[in-house]
Amino acid sequence: MSNDPPDTASQIERAEIDRSLRGPVLFFFASGVAWLLAGSLLGVLAAWKMVFPGLLDSADWLTFGRVRPAHLNIVIYGWASAVGIGVGIWLMARLCRVALRHRGLLIAAGVAWNVGVAAGTAGILAGQSRSIEWLEFPGWATPILFMAYACIGVWGVVMFHFRRPGHVYVSQWYLLAAFLWFPWLYATANILLIWQPVQGSVVGAVNWWYGHNILGLWFTPIGLASAYYMIPKVLGRPVHSYYLSILGFWSLALFYSWNGMHHLIGGPFPAWMVSASVVASVMMFVPVIAVAINHHLTMRGHFDALRWSPTLRFTVFGAVTYTAVSLQGSLMAIPSLNNLTHFTDYTIGHAHLGLYGFFTMTMFGAMYYIVPRLVGWEWPSARMIRWHFWLAAGGIGLMFASLTLGGFFQGLELNDPQVAFLTSVQVVAPFRFVRALSGILLAAAHFVFAILFVQMLLRRGGEREGATLLAEVGSAYERKRERRSPPPGGGEVPEV
Repeated sequence: MSNDPPDTASQIERAEIDRSLRGPVLFFFASGVAWLLAGSLLGVLAAWKMVFPGLLDSADWLTFGRVRPAHLNIVIYGWASAVGIGVGIWLMARLCRVALRHRGLLIAAGVAWNVGVAAGTAGILAGQSRSIEWLEFPGWATPILFMAYACIGVWGVVMFHFRRPGHVYVSQWYLLAAFLWFPWLYATANILLIWQPVQGSVVGAVNWWYGHNILGLWFTPIGLASAYYMIPKVLGRPVHSYYLSILGFWSLALFYSWNGMHHLIGGPFPAWMVSASVVASVMMFVPVIAVAINHHLTMRGHFDALRWSPTLRFTVFGAVTYTAVSLQGSLMAIPSLNNLTHFTDYTIGHAHLGLYGFFTMTMFGAMYYIVPRLVGWEWPSARMIRWHFWLAAGGIGLMFASLTLGGFFQGLELNDPQVAFLTSVQVVAPFRFVRALSGILLAAAHFVFAILFVQMLLRRGGEREGATLLAEVGSAYERKRERRSPPPGGGEVPEV
């Protein structure tokens, strides 16, 4: 038995775990950031094509019908999934207190995943899109992604199996569920839509089932797992309520998978399918409010920490947005509002708020905490972190507002039989111009973050003694936290 003091032994254990994770997690982060830049450029181009339809249309591969699905799939599979896998593996290893074994195989799986994303993107730009939203990659790219993920997902399950005896934390529940739900969703959708395709209106039902659940049962659990870890970790206090955590997790698992059908209100589908989806969507108030109360009461009395911790600022922004976008999604299931907003930019604004405002901001927060521990270096510039945050927050806020308002007025015009269709296009034009401007803000935020990330990998900038903070730590509580443990990215506390 070791004679080391408990804190020292724990620090050594965490350092060994981080050392085992360094290569694979940084690989997923680096590839994710590269895809984020590529997806941002295509997204900005697609947004401006909505303002100037003939922009760059002389090249076939730059037409809107190719650029837009390429942007969508790059963001989903190249950025969000890659960074989510990296964060998920790191969190699972830390909470299970097991080092990663055979990391070379995980890196090889990561390489294969990126090959699949690159091949699929090239296929879309070459005109081989499958025209199934969220599944536009050509059929020959799908097996590459699936086999790569199979190797990655196994790692998460194996780490959970070999975890140290003791409490299973709420973040572990969400991560384990996400690692199991994604292959189920991806395989089922591909079987029913590509390999043994169903016919007729069932195609729409399966497409919405997949598109909705990939947000709710893949990205959402990873984002919530990160928030449930980072908020208590930085503050140095436990999650407010264990029982609210249980309620939030199991009610999400019970209700979310039924939600996608509410996008088919008014379509040629059995009434029970749509009705069950509307009821389940409204029932989503239960997990969302449970999580919101838990996060808020964990933060209560410590909101000043948002001034100095980059991890907390991004994570809390994402957690608050999760509450807002989830409540908005439940309200969109109400038929009277759905009839107004369906087929409009309102739905696109909702999707951007979920994938970016919630998930991406939460992942940024996690990376500000994790990367310094993997590279043994501090973020080189607090000013650039502040630029990153305000460009990202301002960009997604402007994008959501323009798409939501534009979609609302667009819906009013579309539902008026006395109004010509062209009028509904003209009324949304100024809002799409603002949306294109917001895309530039987001792209600028991503380039700022990419510069910071590369500097971290190269260990550039002056060496710091403590964490890179956004402001001076003010209160007595915060000064105590900093003296006790000044690790990078926020405060350190014993494993929660």
